[in-house]
Amino acid sequence: MRVSLLTCFVLLTSLVGAQENLSFTQDEFLRGSITPEREWWNLTFYHLDIEVRPNEKFIQGKNTIRYKVLKSKDIMQIDLQPPLKIEKITQNNRTLSYKKEGENVYRVLLGEPQKKGDENEIVVHYSGNPKEAVRAPWDGGFSWKKDKNGKHFVATSCQGLGASVWWPCKDHMYDEVDSMAISVTIPKDLMNVSNGRLRKVEETETTKTTHWYVDNPINNYGVNVNIGDYVHFGETYAGEKGTLDLDYYVLRDNLEKAKEQFKQTKPMLEAFEHWFGPYPFYEDGFKLVEVPYLGMEHQSSVTYGNQYLNGYLGNDLSGTGWGLKFDFIIIHEAGHEWFANNITYKDIADMWIHEGFTAYSENLFLDYHYGTKAASEYVIGTRKRIMNDKPIIGRYNLNKRGSGDMYYKGANMLHTLRQLIEDDEQWRQILRGLNKTFYHQTVTTQQIENYISKKTGKDLTAFFEQYLRTPMIPVLEYRIKGKALEYRYANVVDGFDMPVKVSINNNQEWLFPKAEWQLYQDAVPLKSEIVIDPNFYIKGKTVQ
Repeated sequence: MRVSLLTCFVLLTSLVGAQENLSFTQDEFLRGSITPEREWWNLTFYHLDIEVRPNEKFIQGKNTIRYKVLKSKDIMQIDLQPPLKIEKITQNNRTLSYKKEGENVYRVLLGEPQKKGDENEIVVHYSGNPKEAVRAPWDGGFSWKKDKNGKHFVATSCQGLGASVWWPCKDHMYDEVDSMAISVTIPKDLMNVSNGRLRKVEETETTKTTHWYVDNPINNYGVNVNIGDYVHFGETYAGEKGTLDLDYYVLRDNLEKAKEQFKQTKPMLEAFEHWFGPYPFYEDGFKLVEVPYLGMEHQSSVTYGNQYLNGYLGNDLSGTGWGLKFDFIIIHEAGHEWFANNITYKDIADMWIHEGFTAYSENLFLDYHYGTKAASEYVIGTRKRIMNDKPIIGRYNLNKRGSGDMYYKGANMLHTLRQLIEDDEQWRQILRGLNKTFYHQTVTTQQIENYISKKTGKDLTAFFEQYLRTPMIPVLEYRIKGKALEYRYANVVDGFDMPVKVSINNNQEWLFPKAEWQLYQDAVPLKSEIVIDPNFYIKGKTVQ
């Protein structure tokens, strides 16, 4: 018996509604879940071949989608968002029938038997004026800008919104394509930079076509097009896996500024290869590409728009001064090459895996180059930006991310975890081990939790429950009862018993609080308030 997408949608709506009284749309379900029309086939290769006409803000072209059949089915889900439209879909030169479902989904009826184990392909032709980015990269799409010389300056960004905002694909993060070719035709006086390595450039009297090739698995939102009056310079880095090619594409007028600012690339790689292991995409090289928005972590083609300033557009997000020691976009977005592009969330509800670890990478960059004290001051300084409005983890199967606290709260959670381990080399090996164990894979939060718990030998279930799935911050309460000092945790989940380092009467000690009152020791006059080690992300409170 075939279960339709609509039936699945109704069943899931009823289930969620019964449990949480939360509503969602059919489009959210189709976008965010592994539907029956997605699960039966596995991506192996894309060739995205498009023409971009900046004067008209128009694109047209095709995507060849190669896949392996996991089980026999005859309907395939392809995603493409309006106002773009599919013009035709073919397989083995035969035109296929398709039907639109909701706003963004096309159900394609395959005309030939799909036998388990076969590798097949379809070709999707499309065109239109894609959604224009409102506030890239947060509300993405195409950014159609011009540089100060009046030349077109164009770029794409689409995390969360989905790659289908500008090209037809299997728009779910669980299935990364194994490799990809990207061919982009543009006006002859411009240059396009995409992911991977440039294989060739073809020119006519009026156009230029760049052919890029990605030799590693890549997530959908990591694919990009960047078009401008670019000039190129480059260098190499002697890294853990050999020689890494570093290529930089910047607007013509910014060449000298870029040559100075991009000197931070090698120190970044040195720090991150130390902490996280080898850069994950040696085969594809590493690029920084100037764009008309702030920047983003596009795989092997990191985009940059921080105005050649240290900090975040010249500002220190921590308020400590340490944030002005590095260019935020170079360090943060490149950190995503390990946590986002190498290790990728299966569901955007687990986006903290990208942003928590990468916000923490800023701290580790400082640790490597300026010392642990500087790193601690920086990450602690970012706490003022934490809202504790809702959980870091979002809603699964609906393309719903969690709280923006995934950045700074995520970083401070990891910084706290480092204190619990009490062994920086072990912590380093855990971070490197994550990138080795989950190399080029999509993962869930549970996989990350289980790995860290196993490697530390600690049951961290309640720890992660507290910081990832609630907006509550643990409160260490203490009081003098008679002549005894007592303490406990409040505002915590069941079973939360994280040890914490404190100063009592100017003596540094470990406490082991639980939700029940614990006795410190008898007849100890408290000369001053208990001082909690600031490296632990908790609060303290005296009670009667």
